[in-house]
Amino acid sequence: MALDDLKSALPAYAKDLKLNLGSVIGNSELPRQQLWGTVLACAIAVRSPIVLRALEPQAKEELSAEAYTAAKSAAAVMAMNNVFYRTRHLLSDPEYGTLRAGLRMNIIGNPGVEKVDFELWSLAVSAVNGCGQCLDSHEQVLRKAGVDRETVQEAFKIASVLQAVGTTLEAEAALEG
Repeated sequence: MALDDLKSALPAYAKDLKLNLGSVIGNSELPRQQLWGTVLACAIAVRSPIVLRALEPQAKEELSAEAYTAAKSAAAVMAMNNVFYRTRHLLSDPEYGTLRAGLRMNIIGNPGVEKVDFELWSLAVSAVNGCGQCLDSHEQVLRKAGVDRETVQEAFKIASVLQAVGTTLEAEAALEG
């Protein structure tokens, strides 16, 4: 299922999502690698097989093998980190913040693509997963690297639209089944 098929699968009540999906992917000003890495990482993070099956083939076409693997790696490591850091942040005992995490996350230091791209993908996945601490951390790294707010916002716009599309299509599939 291609992007157009994904848009046409959306029900009439989700017309705004259809328009936004076309806009955030079809009219994005992000460079191709940043765009399609964000799309792939978010498609994985939203946990919708419908969305992932629709968007992964084009992401694989648009990305180099290294970028394709790195985008999947961003989704994987942030799935772990977002739960860990969000939980540590939400607990009322600040002592958890002083403890060593003890979790392997070497991919963040050597993702196999430009660090800015990997950080952008990690930020977008963190938006899907709702981890404020990770969002702040990745946004600060991006801003220190000279990335403007519009680019950062573009990534979490993609995340928000893909999350909504996934939620809507999975709900429709459940109601039909």
